[in-house]
Amino acid sequence: MIRPFEGVKILDFTQVLAGPYASYQLALLGADVIKVERREGEDMRRTPLSREWADRGLASGWQAINGNKRSLTLDLQMPEAITIVKQLAAQADVVMENFRPGVMDKLGIGYAALSALNPRLIYCAISGFGQTGPERLGAGYDGKIQAMSGIMAITGHKETGPTRAGFAVCDVLSGATAAFGVSSALFQRTHTGKGQMVDVSMLEATLAFLSGQVADYTVAGHRQQLSGNQAVSRRPTANLFKAGEGYLLLAVNSEKQYRSLMAALGRADTLEDPRFADWFARQENEPSLRSIIEEALSKKEPREWEKILEAAGAPCASIWKVEEVIDHPQILARHAIQEIDTPFGRLRFAGSGFQLAHGGGRLDRMAPELGAHTDEVLNSARL
Repeated sequence: MIRPFEGVKILDFTQVLAGPYASYQLALLGADVIKVERREGEDMRRTPLSREWADRGLASGWQAINGNKRSLTLDLQMPEAITIVKQLAAQADVVMENFRPGVMDKLGIGYAALSALNPRLIYCAISGFGQTGPERLGAGYDGKIQAMSGIMAITGHKETGPTRAGFAVCDVLSGATAAFGVSSALFQRTHTGKGQMVDVSMLEATLAFLSGQVADYTVAGHRQQLSGNQAVSRRPTANLFKAGEGYLLLAVNSEKQYRSLMAALGRADTLEDPRFADWFARQENEPSLRSIIEEALSKKEPREWEKILEAAGAPCASIWKVEEVIDHPQILARHAIQEIDTPFGRLRFAGSGFQLAHGGGRLDRMAPELGAHTDEVLNSARL
């Protein structure tokens, strides 16, 4: 079955995380992504987590976002390499890069130069702050964007202060935004026949994902605070609670769910307690309500409560580790973790996160060894 982007050719100059994550989403959906790297390869190939994989130039985090791609190495300081890039771009549908604004222009292969050769070309540039504005030349690191965007101002506890998210959230959501931007431009080209520039700012992409928090202030004048594990609903039963020897995240947000929770905990008596008559009263008396809930939860372990409360209609989850959730029955049933055979054995990777009725995302081959497809790419382009 044909996948959505089969036949689409992408010349990919991106590195580190945001850019490669974006092109990886398109590669999973069938695009032919040619990853252009400097002769020694990008530093992410050698991330110091596993010496074995770093020595191979195939660090696990790098592999996770570069599957299905082909590797071409070029020294962009050489005129001959620039000539090759221009010839490849003339045949490509998309060029993607995440250098600081102006770098590709100085090399002679920016949007203006390449679109002049190929008016149908879609050129996607991902940067910390976009191609214009006073901060345009600022470095776009995930941690910096987390700090500037407001994410760290709402993540963490008052006792410990602002906290960075446990993964590079701004990088990956910027990558997802870039993939959506490229997809939009490809679709628009079917109507206009023209390519265009897709200018992705990591700061703006992050604010787009914080749309609710932005509106809370711009509309209602609410100033966000560190929210700990509190849900955006502000319901006191949508939070993290101690349970047995661990923790349980309750997502109890409706009146029906609240009643189901208290009944399942054996505390139906609290339903008549005026301190907890409605959500406003429950919020005012949150410490007392928390004490009642945690006293009941202390009698069983989180995974036990997870089954009991879910069955009762009170949404919740115990805390799953990454190595556990990849083998969760739901994940296994939907084949959400992609498995491929490689020269190094059978490996497993996260997929695209959604399924299509036909022609969905699929990992066909592992991330490429450095320069593995240089001759193939140049020969196929008749260079």
